[in-house]
Amino acid sequence: MGVIRFLGQHKRAVALVMLLLLLKAGCELAIPVLTSQIVDVGIAQSGVEDLDVLAGYKAAGVDLFPIQMAYLLRIGGLMLLAAAGSMVLDVAAGFVSARTGAKIGRDLRRRLFARVVAFSDAEINRFSAASLITRGTNDVTLIQNVCTMVMRMVLYAPILAIGGVVMVMVTNPQLGWIVVLAVAVVFTVIAVLFRFTLPRFKIMQTLIDRVNLVAREMLNGLSVVRAFNREGFEEDRFDAASRKLRDTQLFTNRAMAFMMPTMMLVMNLTSVAIVWFGAQGVAAGTMQTGDLIAFITYAMVIIMGCLIMGMVSIMLPRADVAAQRVSEVLATAPTVRDPEVPVGECHPERSAEGAESKDLPAGARIAFNDVSFRYTDDGDPALSHVSFVAEPGTTLAIVGSTGSGKSTIVKLIERFYDPTVGSVTLDGIDLRELSQADLRANLGYVPQKAFLFEGTVESNIAYGDEGADEVAIRGALEVACALDFVEAREGGLSAPIAQGGDNVSGGQRQRLAMARALVRRPRAYLFDDCFSALDYATDARVRAALPAWAAGSTVILVAQRISTVLAADRIVVLDEGRVAGVGTHRELMESCPEYREIVLSQLTEEELADPIPVGGDLGRPSSSEIDPLGEGEPRFAPTEGKTEEEAAEGGAR
Repeated sequence: MGVIRFLGQHKRAVALVMLLLLLKAGCELAIPVLTSQIVDVGIAQSGVEDLDVLAGYKAAGVDLFPIQMAYLLRIGGLMLLAAAGSMVLDVAAGFVSARTGAKIGRDLRRRLFARVVAFSDAEINRFSAASLITRGTNDVTLIQNVCTMVMRMVLYAPILAIGGVVMVMVTNPQLGWIVVLAVAVVFTVIAVLFRFTLPRFKIMQTLIDRVNLVAREMLNGLSVVRAFNREGFEEDRFDAASRKLRDTQLFTNRAMAFMMPTMMLVMNLTSVAIVWFGAQGVAAGTMQTGDLIAFITYAMVIIMGCLIMGMVSIMLPRADVAAQRVSEVLATAPTVRDPEVPVGECHPERSAEGAESKDLPAGARIAFNDVSFRYTDDGDPALSHVSFVAEPGTTLAIVGSTGSGKSTIVKLIERFYDPTVGSVTLDGIDLRELSQADLRANLGYVPQKAFLFEGTVESNIAYGDEGADEVAIRGALEVACALDFVEAREGGLSAPIAQGGDNVSGGQRQRLAMARALVRRPRAYLFDDCFSALDYATDARVRAALPAWAAGSTVILVAQRISTVLAADRIVVLDEGRVAGVGTHRELMESCPEYREIVLSQLTEEELADPIPVGGDLGRPSSSEIDPLGEGEPRFAPTEGKTEEEAAEGGAR
């Protein structure tokens, strides 16, 4: 059983608890013997019941009462000592058990977290975030509680039951058949219940995952749910998942609820049988009254031990399922992992102080060599035979229709996934030969969906470089056109940021994510369609400030907005996962129909007639962007008065 395997990692603690429980069982099993002696010896005045004999003792000047009281006090003192010893040993065993259970929970959470952090996106998608959260919280807590109960109860119950059986055989073997029959009935009930409930416990954990998944999805998309008046639909969806879980829990709880009354019925019938047959033995003179009382006590001890095991058995099946689920995560090897002997560091990160130095390390040379990739083994290929090179210090733009594989390219560079076929290289070194930490130290990544952490503006920007000072942070914010609105917020750099950045707009969140990447001053910047949430004015300002800041670095830019990529040194056009063309804007307009179609969907022929700058000046807006109609009005003028999100929507079109 999986839970027992986790306990096996704490053998010393388990051995100590077993020793304490053995001593406790000895104390508790001694109490019925002492009770029998009090009844048979102390109360019966050592067997002296004949009045003539008592009169003879008195005539001889012997008073039996003080002798009787001294015996009762001595035996009673031993009973109190045994009870006190049992209490102390129980507290000690409980402390060690609780401490060991807490250690098991801590170690499992630590190992789970470390393993999940090492997972690639493929493993995260395989288990789902909701399931991983359930396994790291609910399942681990269940394992921790059951491990504590196993040490305190499951280990103690057999000791108590076996000791009771031994004492029953010593007291009166003739009535032992009653206890054997009662134990057989108890174990039969437990076995039958296990047969019907164990499969349901496995289903229950899956249904808990489903409830968490639906709830998490609904909460994350609550604004969309409200916007489309789908509250009723989501309530029905959650209710359906909750009902399935409820029905499964009701079945298991009703089945387990049958066990406790059955156990109590067995205990009471056992007591009646012992009293019935034991009274006949007392009347026949073959059994003393004290032995009968002790026999009843031992029988109850044995049944109680079985009852404890039955109570724990309610949780053991669920804990076993939970242990299997946790072990499944721990046994899953990440598909993206560091090589045994990684290649040494390519280049260190560039510091803010050395940004203008001539000794800056060159930008990274990133190459795709006949790369094909699919997200699942049986899925359609996301990329097919993709080859291109991003030269150091240049800007490479990637464009294409939705679903053409643009973001997949960035994920392969960041090594969130490994190519199915081919290779991605950094300075001629296959990314799979580099450690992930070394690789990502060379990259500054801005995801398509910006994410901020709970904290402050400063802590979020410094997340990209823990050693960044205030000057570097302000510089990165200024390049990302975020310094103005940050300073306008109460607290400035110390202004609070909610989890996920929910207390700032989409454009502000995107610019803060850019600043987080910019502050690293890496050898290569990866912008995954991160300009989409910016209005034209902010887009142009960011691109105007970026070349000076990123001088010498390689820039890989994924974009939907053509105006963002017109001045790139090279443009890669993707169409259904394949490279449809590579070249400058002018070259592609002449040679690539797919690119021309994308451009004409956003720009008019008149706008395209204006001269387009060629070269690496990504920051310089094109003439069509500045004055497409020759009327002296900037292209982004219509966005005045609009929010960044509204302007971004217009730009995306």
